[in-house]
Amino acid sequence: MADQKRDYYEVLGVSKTAADADIKKAYRKLAKENHPDLHPGDKAAEARFKEVNEAYEILSNSDKRSRYDQFGFAGVDPNYAAQNGGYGGGFDGGFDFGDLGDIFGSFFGGGFGGGSRTRNGPQRGESLRMGLTVTFEEAAFGCEKEVTLERVEQCETCKGAGAAPGTSPETCTNCGGSGTVQQRRQTPMGVFATTGPCPRCGGKGKIISNPCKACGGSGQTRKKKTVKVSIPAGIDDRQIISLRGQGNAGKNGGPAGDLQIVITVQPHQLFRRDGSDVYCDAPITFTQAVLGGEMEIPTIDGKVSYTLPEGTQTGSTFRLKGKGIPNVNGRGRGDQFVTVHIETPRGLNREQKEALRKFSETLKEQNYKERKSWFDRFKN
Repeated sequence: MADQKRDYYEVLGVSKTAADADIKKAYRKLAKENHPDLHPGDKAAEARFKEVNEAYEILSNSDKRSRYDQFGFAGVDPNYAAQNGGYGGGFDGGFDFGDLGDIFGSFFGGGFGGGSRTRNGPQRGESLRMGLTVTFEEAAFGCEKEVTLERVEQCETCKGAGAAPGTSPETCTNCGGSGTVQQRRQTPMGVFATTGPCPRCGGKGKIISNPCKACGGSGQTRKKKTVKVSIPAGIDDRQIISLRGQGNAGKNGGPAGDLQIVITVQPHQLFRRDGSDVYCDAPITFTQAVLGGEMEIPTIDGKVSYTLPEGTQTGSTFRLKGKGIPNVNGRGRGDQFVTVHIETPRGLNREQKEALRKFSETLKEQNYKERKSWFDRFKN
């Protein structure tokens, strides 16, 4: 039996009625807390990070969330039931729930427990996932990228039929093309006639006597493919772009899977990001802090001029409205916050030190409001 999975809502710490914005906020918080870059070598943190991403992938997609709310893990992971011993997990007494599935399948047309599934119907291809690294600026303003991947595609020689050109698959005489045959099986409830995959054709309903040499009869081949990816402006680290139909090809006329691109945003030398807002630090001189004046501040759009107020204290933070990251939904931009730090001059010569002493002697107690307040609190 597979390891017990936690409820996706429990993983993100939100209620089942949580809005999309609350789910996104919870995901971003947990993803940052458990990011592997912050916990190198920590397998537990890595597992939590994967669990959080898996939960967000389902709950952030309205269709997948609806299926999950209705059917649980089985609604979003077709392999879950099989990996966990059937839909009900079996009985403690050793009863094979798959037998019961076959029994009900023979009575009601199949599908319960998977006993009467065949392989001759349309099957959706597997979805693929890969990572893509972009720069801070590319994530902010969007860009076009190309990714190269290896995926399963329909064989061009046989057009997916699996048979050599000029030939066709033959209908299986054992099952008449249905892909299933009736079998008598012994169960704890007695002997029942059940329906199962045809052993001759493997449930496909067809027999390929002369298989295609290009694909070996599978109807599919693996190929390298280059796909263009449109990166939307404002995308954030660990967000996922889904390209519908760019995954592995389906079988028997089934649709192709999707290609999921997990975005990694490279750290910037100057800027830090929190949502749509950008933060940076800027050193200023002692003279600039005292007298104020114009200073140049870097932004993701380029340098801008800012009027520094007279008497600026180290650690002061100023806001540049609309100079942050464009919102990924296309509505407005965030802001940039600049925190200034006064750089103390070093390596002064004798004349400079003397001039500084004379300047200091001209200052009064009221010129140092924070210092005076600190000493007053100290006295009290």
